Amino acid sequence: METVAKVCSPASIVKGHFIHYMEPLKLEDSKKLFLSRAFGSVDASYPTEFNDVMDNILRKCGGLPLAIVSIASVLAGYKSSGSIDKWETICKSIVSQMESNPTLEGIRQIVTVSFNHLPHELKGCMMYLSIFPEDYEISKDRLLCRWITEGLVLEKQGLTQMEVAESYLDELLSRNMIKANRLDEHKRDQSYQVHDLLLEIMVSKSLEANFVSLKGGRYDGMSYDRIRRLSIHDSADVGAYSTSKVKVTVDHRGTEEVNLQHVRSLSMFQLQGHKLLDQLGDFSLLRVLDLEGCEGVTNKHVRYACQLHLLRFLSMKNTNISVVPPQIGNLEHLQTLDVRTTLLDHLPETVTKLERLERLKFSKRGLDIKWVLPRGLSKIKALRDVGLVRLGNDSQVAREVGELELLQTLDLHIGHETVDEEVLRQLALSLSKRYSLRCLSLVDISSAGKMLNFLHDLPAPPRLLRSLGISGGISRLPSWVGSLTYLVDFAMMGTYLVGDELLGVLCELPNLKTLRASWKSYREDELVARTNHTFPVLRDLWFGEGVLPKVLRFEEGCMAKLETLELRIRSHELETSIVGIEHLTNLKMITLKGDKDNPALYHRLSQLKDERDRRPKSNQFQVAVKYYL
Repeated sequence: METVAKVCSPASIVKGHFIHYMEPLKLEDSKKLFLSRAFGSVDASYPTEFNDVMDNILRKCGGLPLAIVSIASVLAGYKSSGSIDKWETICKSIVSQMESNPTLEGIRQIVTVSFNHLPHELKGCMMYLSIFPEDYEISKDRLLCRWITEGLVLEKQGLTQMEVAESYLDELLSRNMIKANRLDEHKRDQSYQVHDLLLEIMVSKSLEANFVSLKGGRYDGMSYDRIRRLSIHDSADVGAYSTSKVKVTVDHRGTEEVNLQHVRSLSMFQLQGHKLLDQLGDFSLLRVLDLEGCEGVTNKHVRYACQLHLLRFLSMKNTNISVVPPQIGNLEHLQTLDVRTTLLDHLPETVTKLERLERLKFSKRGLDIKWVLPRGLSKIKALRDVGLVRLGNDSQVAREVGELELLQTLDLHIGHETVDEEVLRQLALSLSKRYSLRCLSLVDISSAGKMLNFLHDLPAPPRLLRSLGISGGISRLPSWVGSLTYLVDFAMMGTYLVGDELLGVLCELPNLKTLRASWKSYREDELVARTNHTFPVLRDLWFGEGVLPKVLRFEEGCMAKLETLELRIRSHELETSIVGIEHLTNLKMITLKGDKDNPALYHRLSQLKDERDRRPKSNQFQVAVKYYL
């Protein structure tokens, strides 16, 4: 529990709290520990038929020493080649083994104690994760929106429900109940996973409490008295609908009837079969329909979904739908509509009838942004989050953006067609009015460039911004960016900045933790992080492809808290020099990205390893290499 560790730790202005964040064992070390306990020695010989099941067991253990030692101790009595069935049985039924095997009981007790000590409101949020398959990466906005829609998030005075949900997530992270996956410059949406063993125990508790109902894979054949939250994984073949029941074919071995009369939430993962989807219109009480990434979803299924008048959450993200009918405007209770990475060119104008809609997420696969924000946008009074969308040459729409009083997140593209000065002036006024804005991303997609220069004319900036992205045509960063005291994340691309325009404006921001510079953000031969570029809390610095100058220099005293540096190296950047890396005294990790046959990458790798080895062991940083696929 991180909160306990902070209380027990003294704090330093430079180093922060002195807390050791425990990392799981790497696979190689996990295997050594397993072999030493199961076979008595790291170098012991064992039947090769154990290899695959051993890898599966180690994956489930996820680098947790207690789990590895406990399971290896059980298997130590089954070393002969004829014991493979026992190994596979234990691998498939670890949770039930925890309940009946005294050697494994300690793992379940520890997890159970951690769960039992959660505040009441977090227990439901934790069990809700059992809806998702093993090893599934759950995006932050998807999880929080579903928690809210399912009524798992309490209302608190002075806070939005999304802010309360984020506090729940932070608490689960601090207790190490879930883990955050690492971001990179192309993966900015934070995602989370649950440790396999912890997930299995959450599934056990959820099924016991009838909190969720699971179908597919090892959950086939399970029966439920009443289904409220149904999650179908990718090995269940769903058959025909009859009155209030659906016949579910279990791996083609037989059928069982499942009563769907009370289903409020339906989640489907990567299903190719779509017979149940053909009956969507009959799920009259459905509140949550999540078909993200579900194969077999077609335009007719969108039409069926538009008949579900109680829907609050609808996601068809990453499917092959190409048309949303005007009837979408009939879903008067809808709060979340997510149709990102589909084949859609646009949405019908009837979306403006969705007065309770809070989150509208749109994008066409391949980032071919075509949908232009419609007139009447201001009628969606509850709208908080909208993107990826385009502003047309319409000053009325630009003005209506400023009338969305609850707007917190806006991802807007400008300039696919001619945009008049009056439209940009109205947009500047609208952004100045939106004190509620927390996340803003603006992209110039015009051929002429400099479309974003209107940002210099904002009467007043949205001062509560926590995330800001600027891509494309702008002559320099607006000076008001340096006054955004709440800004945590800043990203730029195609800005062609020079001199201190890149770092000088940002260097005193008191809460800036992450800075990303992608393609053509900077255009001079030398980029210098000067002594007065203090960046009080900057932790992550990423330079994408096409950014690195010939000389990247760090002066003494700059970026005192920087922990990670990521560089994308192109093959022609052999002459690029990184000078003053020794001044980054808090550096913990440098990641290089590039092609495998890239000589510039290997040259830089050798240089950084030499610098690392010159440091005292207590202050050495790691160097990692990631290759393009």
